[in-house]
Amino acid sequence: MQRLTVELDERSYPIYIGEGLLQSPELLLGHVAGRQVCIVTDDTVAPLYLDQVRGLLSSRDVLSVVLPTGEAYKNWATLQQIFDSLLEHRHDRRTTLIALGGGVIGDMTGFAAACYQRGVDFIQIPTTLLSQVDSSVGGKTGINHPAGKNMIGAFYQPKAVLIDTATLRTLPDREVSAGLAEIIKYGLIRDAGFLDWLESNMTSLRALDSAPITQAIARSCAIKAEVVGADEREGGVRAILNLGHTFGHAIEAHQGYGTWLHGEAVGAGMTMALAMSVRLGWIDEAACQRGVSIIRSAGLPVSPPDTMQPDDFLRLMAVDKKVLDGQLRLVLLRALGDATVTADYDSEALNDTLRKEYP
Repeated sequence: MQRLTVELDERSYPIYIGEGLLQSPELLLGHVAGRQVCIVTDDTVAPLYLDQVRGLLSSRDVLSVVLPTGEAYKNWATLQQIFDSLLEHRHDRRTTLIALGGGVIGDMTGFAAACYQRGVDFIQIPTTLLSQVDSSVGGKTGINHPAGKNMIGAFYQPKAVLIDTATLRTLPDREVSAGLAEIIKYGLIRDAGFLDWLESNMTSLRALDSAPITQAIARSCAIKAEVVGADEREGGVRAILNLGHTFGHAIEAHQGYGTWLHGEAVGAGMTMALAMSVRLGWIDEAACQRGVSIIRSAGLPVSPPDTMQPDDFLRLMAVDKKVLDGQLRLVLLRALGDATVTADYDSEALNDTLRKEYP
C-alpha cells in the first residue's frame, strides 16, 4: 500500500493506494468517528462492492443509499434522496457519509456531506479510474445544472480517500480510457517526464496491468495533491487541473450529460487546447501532434462532435467557472508539461479552434 497526504493544515487527509484495501476494516474504521454511517453508491456499483464495504463496518449502524447510475442523475432530485434517507433514519452530526462509486457518486456524496446539518464527515472510496486519479481528491463537490456542469457545489474535503485498484477489474474499456484522459492531463500540465512514461506504457495501462496502473494512479494523485495543497479553492494555480475541461464541459452539456463520458470530452478538449496553443505560437506542431497521439493511443476521441458549432461552444463556455469579470480564462500549454491559465489570448485563435477539425 502507498500513502500520500493532501496537505491542508488541519484539513489534511491521507490517500491510500493499493490492491485489496477493501479487505482491511481497520483502514476504513480509523476514519469513522461516530456510530452512524451512510454508504452512498449507485445501482451499477452496489451489486459489486456494497456488501463488501458493509462488512467492513459491522461494528457501526450502517445505512445504504443506492442511486441511479450516470451523469444524467447528478442533479437536485437525486441529491435529495440522500437527504431524505439521512433524515428518515435520524442521522446526527457525527454520521459519516461514504462515497462508493465513480465521480458522480463522489461529487454528490461530498456535496451532501457539506450541506447535511451544515457539514458532516465523508470518505471517498472511488471505484473508477477517473475518480481514483481526479475527482476523489481535492474536495470539489457538486451537481450539474442544465446550463453548465458542476455549477452548484462546494469545496469540502474528505477525511480520507481509499483507492483499491482491484475495483478497476470490473470497468469496461470505455471507462478505462476515460480515466486515462485525466492521467494524461497531469503529464501535459506539470510533468513532461511522466508524459514520456505514459507514452511508453499506454498498452499496459489500457490492459490495467497492476504495477504500471498503480504507478500511474500514485503519480496522478501526487500531482493533484501538490496543486490542491497550494491552492485549495482554485484562486490561482489549481485551475491548470482543468486543461481541456472548458471545451469538454461544453461538449458534455451540449450532447446531454452521460452521452459522452467526462474523460472522453476531456480528451477532445485537450486536443482543442493543444491546437489553440499551436495557433498562439506557444508550442510547435510537433508537440501538438505528440500530445494528440498520446490522447488517441488511450482510446479517446480527438475531435469534438460534428454537431457542435462555434456558437454552441461559446454559449456554453460563457458559464464556465473560470469566467471572471466577464472574461473567459483558458488553460493552455507553453510547452508539454507546462500549463498556464490565461484570458490574454487572441480571440481569433479561439474562433479558429472552434471552427476547425483537429488532428
